[in-house]
Amino acid sequence: MTSAPGLLDHLFPEEAKPRSSQSPAVVPVLVPLPTARPYSYAVPDGMDVAPGSIVQVPLGPRQVAGIVWDGATDGVDPKKLRPITHAFDCPIIDEGMRRFIDWVADYTLSPPGLVARMALRAPAAFDPEPFIEGLARTGLEPERLTGARRRVLDASVDAPAWSRSGLAHAAGVSTSVVDGLVKLGAFEAVRLPPPPVVARPDPGFGGADLSADQRAAADSLVDRVRMGGFSATLLEGVTGSGKTEVYFEAVAAAIAAGGQVLILLPEIALTQAFIDRFHARFGAPPAEWHSDMPPRIREKVWRQVAEGEVQVVAGARSALFLPFPKLALIVVDEEHDPAYKQEERTFYHARDMAVVRASLGGFPAILASATPSIESRVNASAGRYGHVRLAGRYAEAAMPTLRLVDLRRHPPARGRFVSPILHTAIAETIARGEQALLFLNRRGYAPLTLCRVCGHRFQCSECSTWLVDHRLRGQLQCHHCGFSVRRPEHCPDCGTFDHLVACGPGVERIAEEMLDTFPDARTILLSSDMAGGPRRLRRELDAIADGEADIVIGTQLVAKGHHFPKMTLVGAIDADLGLSNGDPRAAERTFQLLHQVTGRAGRTGLASRGLIQTFQPEHPVMQAIASGEATRFYDREIAERERAGLPPFGRLASIVVSAATRKEAEDHARALKSAAGEDEAIEVLGPAEAPLAVLRGRHRFRLLFQGSRRSPMQAFLRAVIAAAPKPRGTVEVQIDIDPQSFL
Repeated sequence: MTSAPGLLDHLFPEEAKPRSSQSPAVVPVLVPLPTARPYSYAVPDGMDVAPGSIVQVPLGPRQVAGIVWDGATDGVDPKKLRPITHAFDCPIIDEGMRRFIDWVADYTLSPPGLVARMALRAPAAFDPEPFIEGLARTGLEPERLTGARRRVLDASVDAPAWSRSGLAHAAGVSTSVVDGLVKLGAFEAVRLPPPPVVARPDPGFGGADLSADQRAAADSLVDRVRMGGFSATLLEGVTGSGKTEVYFEAVAAAIAAGGQVLILLPEIALTQAFIDRFHARFGAPPAEWHSDMPPRIREKVWRQVAEGEVQVVAGARSALFLPFPKLALIVVDEEHDPAYKQEERTFYHARDMAVVRASLGGFPAILASATPSIESRVNASAGRYGHVRLAGRYAEAAMPTLRLVDLRRHPPARGRFVSPILHTAIAETIARGEQALLFLNRRGYAPLTLCRVCGHRFQCSECSTWLVDHRLRGQLQCHHCGFSVRRPEHCPDCGTFDHLVACGPGVERIAEEMLDTFPDARTILLSSDMAGGPRRLRRELDAIADGEADIVIGTQLVAKGHHFPKMTLVGAIDADLGLSNGDPRAAERTFQLLHQVTGRAGRTGLASRGLIQTFQPEHPVMQAIASGEATRFYDREIAERERAGLPPFGRLASIVVSAATRKEAEDHARALKSAAGEDEAIEVLGPAEAPLAVLRGRHRFRLLFQGSRRSPMQAFLRAVIAAAPKPRGTVEVQIDIDPQSFL
């Protein structure tokens, strides 16, 4: 496959190549390793494989799973090739998925084997799940029946076959009663298929009571599903407008037609509320796919997705690589969320790849958000995406009244971080029996600890970052590599006791301030690294939704679609935090985050407000938030991006070179710059030391490549890598097409 210039220019698939119905003597097999191409293997006599078959092959001294691939082999004599060891009894990876793997590898400049690895995440599922021993009625009925045996026979008419324990439970007897009837010939042993990991959703189970605007939006999405064929639609609606219930109607249409649906969520471990809403609408939960799932459940989901038994999956970005044979719709919820970008091994953006998979598969994709990404907004304005809007909240609930609090004029008291204006608003809110949310996108107690005597600052030994004070755990921790030390009592440099000072606030410090100021208020702290993990977090979120908290302090996870009925005040503690770096998306992300978090207030119709503490009230982002005019922000940001040639009007790619020593990293980065030469279409910036210059003990240099939307970025980077010296020693090179992070 050849490189095309931009993402949308990649969305026109090549014609499918005809394949022979006969298994060849030699086949290419793509193994889940960083290989640039499939390897050739001989097919043993009697083994039947085809493109997409999952097989086991020898690779060096070990056996690995791989996928029989399309295309030609090396032309080597089959007698000189190692044979396939085993063909798994597994549904094939269909042509659409194979093309998607090739596409992702081509676009991201990743080895196809590493992309294929994401589709082979559950090796224990390659063989069928074992059957369950069950019982079925024979038609014989013993002459003498006890009451317990009669209950078993009566219960058995409700289904053609039962498990032994299930039948005993249904009849309210012990399993020994069932065993007795088996001995008397009333039941015979049968094999039952493994139980489904989730029940099938019922599209007609619990239809929502939609408003006129919601119904019009839902009908538009349903029409796209029923028409079939590829389309991408941006579903944009203010917070609380009912976007989820609207796209559920499209989901219902897809499953009613027998198709499968994938719903991508940015934080699946934090979205039990979404699972509950889906269950209420469809009578059954979706299958889940994320890193918190037990391995055995992941295997069952993978297998039953491949067999077409699971109709709906709600999952994190890796769910894109599940082997759906009948995928008919992809929904990307909170499509703007940066969590959709994967930044390890294969660098890809799940939102963009979801659109690609829909294009290659010929079915619709829906991107939903209250604060769409600039890219999606521009694509919708240009007509490449459909655009469905929900302008008002459900049941005509009012949006919160927003106000900027200028910290230069209304500073907090010494040693405090909540301004007097916000303090008064919190007191008024909890006095009415309502809830206040304080948002600060900074974990821990304080971002920096230093000695007031000698000025020593506590820094990570493996990264060029300060250690964050986590006072609740008694640790200083690095948020990049995980390094931690016990919080010391004295300075390690000068040895002075009681002179270590925490600088700046984290959410723990704001919680401490609230507990000191409002000792009788019920205060809950929410952070992704809190003790107890996702389960405790879900309990805390449920408690807030049930009104069991007065003050909630949280990081960005509180902005992710939660519904808190009694929340009427939102205070942003340090709203300028995201604007203080050189990220070209800083303004966009700050706007999205503040808009989302203030949207937690007033969702049930209660009068609500948002107070945004800032040292830059004149900043365009702050002005756009305060005015409530999202269009004002988007128009300005889009114009600036176009003027600067930044995405989506231009293309960016980055190369990060890392090594055990600074010299190794810098030398190789300079060699890459030399190999790039001069090109009118693409400008090469750098190399420069990365803002995060040392990460996990490795020194880092960055090169940034910028070109027009039509510039041949992938071809250019391939030529650079080919012309540059091969990495030696400890040097590693990472390529990121369309980078989201600039650290």
